[in-house]
Amino acid sequence: MRWIRAAGRGLLVLVVVMTGYVASGARADEGPADGRGPLTLATAGDLTGYLGSVLDGWNRAHPDEKVTLVELPDSADETHAQMTTDLRGGERSRFDILNIDVSWTSEFAAHGWIRPLARDRFPLDTFLPPVVDTATYDGQLYAVPYVTNAGLLLYREDILAKEGVDPPRTWAELEKQAKTIAPKYGLDGYAGQFLPYEGLTVNAAEAVYSAGGSILGDEGERVTVNSTAARDGIGFLARGVREGWIPKRALTFKEEESKQAFQDGRLLFLRNWPYAYVGASAEGSPVSGKIGAVPLPGPDGPGTSVLGGSNLAVSAHTEHPDSAARLLAYLAGERVQRQVLTRGALPPVRADLYEDPELVREFPYLPTLRESVLTAAPRPKSPRYDQVSLAVQAVVHDAMSGRETPEAAVRRLARELATVSSR
Repeated sequence: MRWIRAAGRGLLVLVVVMTGYVASGARADEGPADGRGPLTLATAGDLTGYLGSVLDGWNRAHPDEKVTLVELPDSADETHAQMTTDLRGGERSRFDILNIDVSWTSEFAAHGWIRPLARDRFPLDTFLPPVVDTATYDGQLYAVPYVTNAGLLLYREDILAKEGVDPPRTWAELEKQAKTIAPKYGLDGYAGQFLPYEGLTVNAAEAVYSAGGSILGDEGERVTVNSTAARDGIGFLARGVREGWIPKRALTFKEEESKQAFQDGRLLFLRNWPYAYVGASAEGSPVSGKIGAVPLPGPDGPGTSVLGGSNLAVSAHTEHPDSAARLLAYLAGERVQRQVLTRGALPPVRADLYEDPELVREFPYLPTLRESVLTAAPRPKSPRYDQVSLAVQAVVHDAMSGRETPEAAVRRLARELATVSSR
């Protein structure tokens, strides 16, 4: 399912069961009349096959506030392009609610395309704290977190058990095991998502963050990437390819290609989203029952993941803001969030679900994922995020390909980001 496979970008399909629940404490926002009426919800293509039928449940319970699903292409870039084209179109829009990648919130808010939201309408105190930050811009809430995500280090538990070693917690341990253990079993050492696309931005940011660095500050107004930490992070990735414990073929990997390599039994370690754990554990997988997951390693201990997932935002042009806000509160409720996990295998935003014994039995990676989310950080915030990401992808791929040293790559990236920020 390509939509879930794009989880690194946070564009996750709305997988919900709508049974007529009405959020408590609803009140009218500013807007025409009482702010209620029919809605359109724009998301990337629904490849799950049942989103339309579950929306029927909401529509039966709310006949005057029916939701029409607008499916855009399942390509994240195309979805972004269609949403922004529509939102730039003046005072009217086809869309009332937008399912957006967490990295787009700042861009959409800075351009005035989405409405600020009243915090007390939503159960923000029940969420894992870092996810709320992805929905804010300049101190104001502009969206409601719906699905979160964080990167995990998947590993061959059976092989490490044979070798009598624990899964790596540091870069040095990962390098050593990838170099010495993987070849004994005919495996490649380590891979992530290293094709120059959004996944590489995520992997690069995680390496920089794990080393204690950053890329941008002050909502994208200040470039902070020219640092020792950034050189160490990008150097870690480049060194892996140069020394061979990251296979060169991984420079062509996106989420699915890297998942398949691990699931086929060709990798000892993989950085990916939880969906890859689910797929590799499924019946019929060659590595089912043989894998484990730990937080991403860093230089001296557990590293820092980038937050993925999707946020729900309300168009600045909607004529029915109260209905939109009530639907967002519903989607953030415990009942729907539980279904997001149990029916969609997607990470929910509500903290209590990660400690539910029944859910942990069904999804054993939940405690590790919770730890990763709690220590995760958002991608660089910028009104020009698409340009920021393109610069990161190009520069880091050149460094990993050996066309540029990590030191030169960081200096170049700082120059390019300064140009983006000044536009």
